[in-house]
Amino acid sequence: MENYGYTKTEDAQNLNPQSQIPYRSEKKIPAAILGILVGWLALNKFYLGYTKEGVIQLVLNIITFGAASIIPFIEGILYLFMSDKQFDDTYVYGRKGWL
Repeated sequence: MENYGYTKTEDAQNLNPQSQIPYRSEKKIPAAILGILVGWLALNKFYLGYTKEGVIQLVLNIITFGAASIIPFIEGILYLFMSDKQFDDTYVYGRKGWL
């Protein structure tokens, strides 16, 4: 069997084109948009599965007459500036509830 100048690693990469696809987070952009636009409803927390933190955020917003909605706004901006892999490692798999 002839090699035609390819190494085994190159052959494996050619057979598996998915290895060339960059990592993408499915939840990063929706969570960021929810945090920035409707953070006062804590929808970004509920979207990520943080029910307890979402309820706390709602209560804080009621107690402070909406002033606490700066927290999800900042979180949304932080989400946008993180890499997809870092976002998933921190908030999806690591389950970090706040900032």
